[in-house]
Amino acid sequence: MIDLAAVALTFGAIFLVELPDKTFLATLVLATRYRPVLVWLGVGLAFAVQTTVAVLVGQAVSFLPEDIVKVAAAVLFGVGALLLFREARSHQRDQEADDGAEFAEKAKPAHGWRAVLASFLVLFAAEWGDLSQLLTITLVARYESPFSVWLGALGALLAVSGLAVLAGRWLMQRVKLHVLFYLGGSVCLVLLALVVAELVR
Repeated sequence: MIDLAAVALTFGAIFLVELPDKTFLATLVLATRYRPVLVWLGVGLAFAVQTTVAVLVGQAVSFLPEDIVKVAAAVLFGVGALLLFREARSHQRDQEADDGAEFAEKAKPAHGWRAVLASFLVLFAAEWGDLSQLLTITLVARYESPFSVWLGALGALLAVSGLAVLAGRWLMQRVKLHVLFYLGGSVCLVLLALVVAELVR
């Protein structure tokens, strides 16, 4: 059964965390080299595999004692907030940094299914151990609704990459990257506060 609250919470958290991350930037760069729909298909397949792995790991973690899961969740949310706020300050200091350059170098001209494969490989390699994967693992362990979390996480990743493909350059011209990092960090803080509140009860 689908838990709509878990889907919505996961979608919102992952969307705000990934919007300023390398997922968005890498997809944006790839979409300037290949047909956007092929890029979106390739990165979507990579996200499907990685989200499935994260959900399976989260399901295994959920068998641990509840208090341990809550403490681990609180630590991960706290670390996530710290990393995102640090990135926000870094981007505020250096607005000229070109975060997409490394992905542009990895992506070589290709067409058709080769473009899909190239997009898949770039995102598949770049996203392992990413904050969105850690959050997905934590949310599965916390809410014990693996399919709902999988649906929310994959939906958020597909939405972020779709936004990058369709309106990435327009968005980057109008929204400062550090603002998005601060939003993602704030989401992690809210999740941390909710877990701490449950631990204190």
